[in-house]
This record gives sequence, C-alpha cells and structure tokens, in this order.
Amino acid sequence: MNWINRTITEHLINVIEDFPAVLITGPRQVGKSSLLRKIAADFEYITFDNPLVLKQVKDDPELFLINHPDQLILDEIQYVPELFPYLKIKIDEMRFETLEQKDKRKCLFLLSGSQAYHLMQNVSESLAGRLAIFPLQGISYREQKNISCALPFVPNDDYLVARGRESTTIEDLWSMIHRGYMPSQVASQNDWETFYSSYVSTYIERDVNYINNVTDKGQFVRFMAALAARSGELINYDSIAKEAEVSASTVRRWVQILETSGIILQLRPYHNNHLKRMIKTPKIYFLDTGLMAWLTRWLTPQTIQFGAKAGQFFETWVVSEIVKSQLNAGKSTHDIYFYRDAEQREIDIVLEANRTIYPIEIKMSAKPDKKMARAFKLLSPIAETGDMELGDGAIINQYPDLMYIAEGVRSIPVGYL
Repeated sequence: MNWINRTITEHLINVIEDFPAVLITGPRQVGKSSLLRKIAADFEYITFDNPLVLKQVKDDPELFLINHPDQLILDEIQYVPELFPYLKIKIDEMRFETLEQKDKRKCLFLLSGSQAYHLMQNVSESLAGRLAIFPLQGISYREQKNISCALPFVPNDDYLVARGRESTTIEDLWSMIHRGYMPSQVASQNDWETFYSSYVSTYIERDVNYINNVTDKGQFVRFMAALAARSGELINYDSIAKEAEVSASTVRRWVQILETSGIILQLRPYHNNHLKRMIKTPKIYFLDTGLMAWLTRWLTPQTIQFGAKAGQFFETWVVSEIVKSQLNAGKSTHDIYFYRDAEQREIDIVLEANRTIYPIEIKMSAKPDKKMARAFKLLSPIAETGDMELGDGAIINQYPDLMYIAEGVRSIPVGYL
C-alpha cells in the first residue's frame, strides 16, 4: 500500500516543536498512528491495543513511564485513563527543568485515539493547557491527487488563485464518493464490501461499547443506516427512532457517540441577532461517503451517480471536503454553518472567515444559474449593520470553469475544493 502525503503534516510538525504533548483524534482507520510514526520516527511507539502492555500500564502507570523514559507515541490512549495524571507530572517536570537550564522544551508525548467521551474528559482534567489537539479525518480529495495547496477552503480571491495553480479536474468523482476516504481503501484495491462490513463491526465492538454498551448490535447498525439515509437533512430523532426501533432518547445518545467519534458532523444553523425567525435544528452529515454508501446499500459508483440519492451524496462529499480542508489547516469546524429560516429558505453552507460571511450553495448540476443564489440576499442585514462583511457567494457545482454568474456570485467547479 502506497503512502499518501497528509496535508496537515507541516502544520503538525510545527506544533510539535511548541507543545510538550500533541493529541490526534478521529475515527478508526483514518491513519492517526501512521501519521505520527511517519513524522516522529525517533519516538518510541507503544500501542495499548496490546493487552500485555495495557495490563502493565493499568497495574502501575508510574513504573510504565520509568521503563519508557524517552519520547513516546502512545496509540489508543483512551484505554488508559490511569496514565494521564502521570503524563501531566512528566510534562511539568520537563517544563521546570528546561526553565532552570534555559533550554528549549521538547515534545514528550504524541498521543492518538478515537475521540471518545472519556478520552476528552481525561484530557481536559489532566492535560489542559499542556497539549495541542488535532481532529483527523480520512484522505481528502487533494491528498488523493497529491495537490500541495494546504489552504482551508474559502471562496475568495486568495484561495481560488492559489488553488487554481494545480489540477482542478475530477474525472473519477463518483468512484471517490463510493470508495470513501479510509487510507486502506484509497491506497489499495481492497474489497470494499468486506472492509466496511468489518469496519462497522469493529467500531461497534470497540468504540461504541467502550462508551455505551449496546446490547443489540443490529439495532445500532439500523440506526446508523437510518442516519446515513438522511445525510444532509435536518435531524428528526423521532423518525430515526421509529426506523431503528429504539427510543428517541437513545437516538440522541447514539448521535452524540457518532459525532464524538468523528463519524458524523452535526452542522449547526447560523444565528445572528440581525437575522430573524431562524430554525435551531442541526443538519447531519456523514464524513465518509464510502461508509454512507455501504450503510444505505448503494453498492457501485454507477448506482450512486444515476440513482435517486446522487444529489445527497454529492452534497455530503462537498461538505466533508470543506471540513477536511479546515481540519488539515489546523482549524476547527466551528465556523461552518448552514442557514434556514421559518419560511424554509435555505443556504447550504454559511462559512465565516476573518469577520467575513460567505454563502455557499451546493448543486450537482453542471449548469450553474444565478437563481441558485437567490437566498444569499437573506444575509444582507449582517453587512448592513457593520458587524461583519458579506463576501462573494459561491455555487459549487460540476461545471468545469471558474466564473462569475452574477455580481458577487461565483460558479466554482467542485475540483477547486
């Protein structure tokens, strides 16, 4: 399997030079430990998937660190909450020594783990202010095509000029959507059906049951399938509960598990005091269209492309690429929203960057039209009050050329993501 260069690498290396500990979180199989081992080959690698090592740490965390005094990569760190207080002690000792000797402090620990409730709780309690946290998702479109641009997607001149210097043509879009983003799927021809079947089974056995014991695994898979079928829609807990044959409160709890694990994104509605009558219900997006396709049984790229859910898959793919571009630039997803008001007028994405608001529509069409941007004017009150500027709008679609289709509205090829 070939190594795929990860866009976040340079940013991550710079952060490692400044922090005593770095944590990479994200779903299973997205390449967290592989990335750390690639950029920190001189660190000792230890995985807590090894039951013998896991027992040693749980029995005596202090002795474990005595036996491993060098810089460490600690994989699946969520399984050893007992270790966090001792990591804090080691970090504070190092800080004091470097302060006394006027040396440059060094990074001691590179951590990776699935983003479970307990992991983040232990981080906040023991290592707050001592480590940098990076969520990692699967392979992005740019990473698949070896595109060097590392800027987060923003539909402004700076981004579009920089991104336009490299290939913006996508000939295998639907194959990428079907195949998904997991490194082992992107970098090899491993059997798609077998991979995702095993992935879901392992995810439930390990990560889900670690957070919340699921007695009926079939129910949880039905829940995931029902949610995947609604990717890009406002979440309706009662509807999903009925289909999965569980309670609405269980659906709420399970949605939080998927979000904390990095499997889905809850896209929050945009709120501003100058905009009236906006809804408060979030939209749900799966962050791996391959997993989405497996759960909803769209088994080939052709059936997705020409099927009734093609637009839904296209929108989900675009949103996931925007999310990955933000994360790979070291930014969060907190500035990505959607807009919908009580009259059901909607803007697919509202992106906030540098005190500027960018409205974005996602259309599978290859015939962009200025009518697609008619909801953008709903954001005008924000600019009129002087709180923020209103940037150019964007219609992300399959037309191959970048162009203006109205004043302040660009048609942006999907290949510019």
